[in-house]
Amino acid sequence: MDFTAEVERSLRVLDGAVTVLCAVGGVQPQSETVWRQANKYRVPRVAFVNKMDRTGASFERVLGELREKLLAPAVAVQIPWGREEHFAGVVDLIRMRALTFDEESLGVKMGVREIPEELAAAARAAREELLVAVAESDEELLNLYLETGDLPEEKLVEGIRRATVGNRMVPVLCGTSLRNKGIQPLLDAVVDFLPSPLDIPPVQGRHPKTDDVLERATSDYEPLCALAFKVATDAFVGRLVFMRVYSGELKKGANVWNPRTQKRERVMRLIRLHANAREEVDVLYSGEIGAIAGIKGVGTGDTLCAEQKPIVLERIQFPEPVISMAIEPKTQADKEKLQAALVDLADEDPTFQVAQNAETGQTIIQGMGELHLEILRDRMLREFKVRANAGRPMVAYRETITTAGRAEFTFDRELAGKRHYAMVGVALEKNERGSGNSVDFKISSDLMPHDFRSVVEEGIRDGLSTGVLGNYQLVDIRVTVVNGHWHPVDSSEVAFRTAASMALHEAAKAAHPALLEPIMALEIVTPEEHLGDVLGDLNARRGQVTDVAQREGVRVIEASVPLAELFGYATTLRSLTRGRAGYTMEPTRLDLVPENLCRELMNR
Repeated sequence: MDFTAEVERSLRVLDGAVTVLCAVGGVQPQSETVWRQANKYRVPRVAFVNKMDRTGASFERVLGELREKLLAPAVAVQIPWGREEHFAGVVDLIRMRALTFDEESLGVKMGVREIPEELAAAARAAREELLVAVAESDEELLNLYLETGDLPEEKLVEGIRRATVGNRMVPVLCGTSLRNKGIQPLLDAVVDFLPSPLDIPPVQGRHPKTDDVLERATSDYEPLCALAFKVATDAFVGRLVFMRVYSGELKKGANVWNPRTQKRERVMRLIRLHANAREEVDVLYSGEIGAIAGIKGVGTGDTLCAEQKPIVLERIQFPEPVISMAIEPKTQADKEKLQAALVDLADEDPTFQVAQNAETGQTIIQGMGELHLEILRDRMLREFKVRANAGRPMVAYRETITTAGRAEFTFDRELAGKRHYAMVGVALEKNERGSGNSVDFKISSDLMPHDFRSVVEEGIRDGLSTGVLGNYQLVDIRVTVVNGHWHPVDSSEVAFRTAASMALHEAAKAAHPALLEPIMALEIVTPEEHLGDVLGDLNARRGQVTDVAQREGVRVIEASVPLAELFGYATTLRSLTRGRAGYTMEPTRLDLVPENLCRELMNR
């Protein structure tokens, strides 16, 4: 969960993905999160069940979990030959042959042989299941299958590819990557089943001025359309902006248009990235991914396009940070360097946010988890040579209301020799949890002219951003402007904005405000003998256990626990279980803080 932004932006620009699952651990909470993200972007997938040589490995169980937990149309295109320490290779169900991988060359040499007798029946049954799944997803192949009872290898591969590209099937393969067993067939599956840029539908965007829906097909002859999905700072080339080119050509030396800033940007250097190696190129073609070096005015989520044919692609949506800590420079000399480092890091990572606390003057950094903030602190020292002190992370609480509330506020003051007057009345109601805030106007133009409505909304949004209990953001509130009064001479935007913000605060105080805290979904895998200790500790942390399941010698606990109770949990869990348990967590929802804890927080 600490690096969910990397997953989100990768899936936004990729045409296909390989989901790697552990043959022992199976589908874990984070697997579900990433799977949901891939569903959101409709990314075709191939699944690879890894670590088949480990004790407790089960291909059938993981295949079942793919179907049950992820609701994936998973179909095996291979079955394992042997299991655990006896894992010898895989059976290819498409070509009905067994593949072996040479131990001495660490799997580089691959052998092909007949399917062993003990696996023949299982292979025939699994192939029949594959044939039925492919035939059901393709009408042309269904007729052929009903006539002949089989499908030729070529037609079967084509059918699997069409179903995979259309997200109607997830081919499942297996192996062990540590010893390179099953890796060559996996790479073949990427080529055979996952889409090329030509297989994906045209990308959709909007015209920046008219808001009309536009499409760009994957073609070098279409107008340029590219998305900036990542910013990185490199010690040698400076600022790198990673781009996915959807249409047209991105050429070195060319001017491109950024609809967000309404400015032309010049492309000085283009780089094609090969893992840890780089290659300078003169052009990136449609369907390619590369980076622009040294470009300043482009950030994550920006579209670059042809100025005469502008288009804006949908920006990448990132989750809100859930954890924060105070940070300060160790010496006065580090102050400017710290500010510059924070700006660069926030530029690279949209889930890392920096803010000033107006009351305490502290610099607050926010991220997705303890590990996230720890790594960013380490990078400050390593890459930016900044020494900084950091306080204990604080939870990003939110505020809401528990009943309806109503208030009016009149602003009537003399500022700089001029009278400023406005009156605003607002009514507050609860919105459903997680639905966000909304602002409506139920007031005639006689009481509030339309010219002032935008500043009144801004004032309300300002009020929502600070809250009334502990200056935390107010969420899940429906605000309705129900009353107002203005003066044709003395009313001003400043007066209406201030009156709206103060009216909101008064109404929120009257609506019994309450604190909300982030709740994490926790999955703990622990040996049976430590189950009682782990459950007792969860209970002490205000945790709610939702399920305790048995899985081949271990217990799997699923629980909901407040984030405030999980700082340092990794160390505690290791101590309780002698280092034998592990856990994963992800944010799920916001819940009300108990009254006694709320009072304690307010008195700090």
